[in-house]
Amino acid sequence: MHPAGSRKCLHCCDFFLPDARNRERQRYCVKLACRQVSRAASQAKWLAKPENAEHWKGLANVQRVQAWRQANPGYSQRRRQRRPKVLQEASTAQTIVPQPNAEPDAAVALPDPGVALQDDWTAQDPVLVGLIAQFAGVTLQEDIEPMLRHLHSRGRVILGIDVRPPDYAKRTDQSRTTPAHAGPV
Repeated sequence: MHPAGSRKCLHCCDFFLPDARNRERQRYCVKLACRQVSRAASQAKWLAKPENAEHWKGLANVQRVQAWRQANPGYSQRRRQRRPKVLQEASTAQTIVPQPNAEPDAAVALPDPGVALQDDWTAQDPVLVGLIAQFAGVTLQEDIEPMLRHLHSRGRVILGIDVRPPDYAKRTDQSRTTPAHAGPV
């Protein structure tokens, strides 16, 4: 037994709920194969009418199409000129140059912790910031910044730059004067 308001598809014979805006005329479900059969049946029905049998034939239509093609050269070729689908083909390869071993107290190529985050934020790669925000589920700069520093330090270790990672967790945030959870005084 089929639910109330459903119809049987003329192609696949499954029951479906027709679209409310087209309920009276919809005879096929939304599956791709059924839509293709529906389109073919609709075109065949249109061509079967006597007034449409000669619709695209005749000298006048041939001349109209030829004039349009002459006014629009290369129109049929435009669809074939598409951009490459693979992102990696457009990216440039970066060579990794091993760095000499550095002293543990060597300066790390990270932004100065004392610099205001808003001043330093625009220098970061938007893709990296977006990835961190997506995977960590955070969007605030003050939440992303420690992760960015940690990932930068790990990347330097992986690439062979022998620098002791700085401990940013111990520094206090000078931009805040009171804790975020403090109540009114």
